Amino acid sequence: MTGTKSSSRVSVGLLSDRGPVLLAMMLSTALIALDSTILATAVPSIVADVGGFTEFPWLFSVYLLAQAVTVPLYGKLADLFGRKPIMLVGIGLFLLGSILCGLAWNMGALIGFRVIQGLGAGAIAPMTMTIAGDIYTTEERAKAQGYIASMWGVASVVGPTLGGLFSEYTSWRWIFLVNVPLCLLAAAMVMRNFAERIERTRPAMDYAGAVLLTSGLTLLILALLEGGQLWSWTSPAGLAIVVAGVVLLVAFVLVQRAAAEPVLPLWVFRRRLLVSSGVASAAIGAVVFGLTSYIPTYVQDVLGYGPLVAGFALATLSIGWPVAASQSGRIYLRVGFRTCALIGTSIALVGSLLLLLLDEQTSVWQVAGTCLLIGVGMGLTNSPTLIAAQSSVGWGERGVVTANNLFLRSVGSAVGIAVFGALANAVLGSGHRTPAALTDVVQLIAVVIVGLAVVLLLAVAALPRSSALSD
Repeated sequence: MTGTKSSSRVSVGLLSDRGPVLLAMMLSTALIALDSTILATAVPSIVADVGGFTEFPWLFSVYLLAQAVTVPLYGKLADLFGRKPIMLVGIGLFLLGSILCGLAWNMGALIGFRVIQGLGAGAIAPMTMTIAGDIYTTEERAKAQGYIASMWGVASVVGPTLGGLFSEYTSWRWIFLVNVPLCLLAAAMVMRNFAERIERTRPAMDYAGAVLLTSGLTLLILALLEGGQLWSWTSPAGLAIVVAGVVLLVAFVLVQRAAAEPVLPLWVFRRRLLVSSGVASAAIGAVVFGLTSYIPTYVQDVLGYGPLVAGFALATLSIGWPVAASQSGRIYLRVGFRTCALIGTSIALVGSLLLLLLDEQTSVWQVAGTCLLIGVGMGLTNSPTLIAAQSSVGWGERGVVTANNLFLRSVGSAVGIAVFGALANAVLGSGHRTPAALTDVVQLIAVVIVGLAVVLLLAVAALPRSSALSD
């Protein structure tokens, strides 16, 4: 099945050594995954060196923002110009940003250079999954994408530890400079082993659409990330940013209707399979953010364990996900994408309900087991829904479809940041973070996660029953 408007450049063959290409995709994913987790334990050292304590949260926000808003654009560019050049551009931007971050002289410069890193990550994230969709058959994609996803699990365990080691025994600057040889290795592996042959035509780039989409998404996601922190939700500044973002996106939709090669074709939002998988991806993004943000704090400040044990409790989520994802291919080949995803969402819902049992006397093993159960459910849900979406289109549209799915997960994460943060502030107010108060926060967030798990189940249930199992 293809879209209503095909790309102006069509793949006519791939001549790649798949094993080394998969390793390159895993290494590239590890780069951006580590940079999402490695900074957490290094913030005190960074602030002590370059100052800017009140601005340091922007180190995380601008990275996520730059990555999220550029994913749809990179997906379209990949369908126009091929995956390889976009992947190399992403690695190059990430390399440049890493070098500059390692040389930053103050917090403002460091924040600015993190934007460059985020721009690179915005290309790498969708390209790794799109390339896996290109070079592997439907039967093989679950295992290949499970290997790629496992890098996020490794990063969640290794990242904070590496950040602490670099900060304590060398310098926080090595958190960024260590990326240099890894980026060079990843680029060399892509250049040497990944070959694609595409017809050379003269694609028409929708520049107006690209500017409107990027600007509108930047304003809306910025409002979600910083609402209630830099400004109140009802302040004139906050409302102005939201209104401006909405106006730009409305203009973007109007431009897309007439564009010869729209940046984000509107048919993506008219197909039942793509809409259902997109809603599922957004729900997954919100659930994962809620767990990764509050479970470690709960384990440390309520249950009284140290950072290492807290990391272990959360790591089971990241371990269960890729293990289940890598095995999901065997299930969906037997029962179909929809049934496999329904099994996964049911498991995730059970795990979410178990979150309601967390209190001040809970065993850390119970926390770890609950996270593991949710991770397994997510792995059995995310891979089939993404692969079903990829399998429903041809090469010339797979980049857009994959990028849209990952972008919606970023949107879900951003919305999760706003909602969970607002709930935590409402409960804690200006009071002390006592174990009882933090337990109330976690239980309230658990209720929301259960609701999101229900939304996830409904989205998967809406998938077509007869999704194709081949391209």
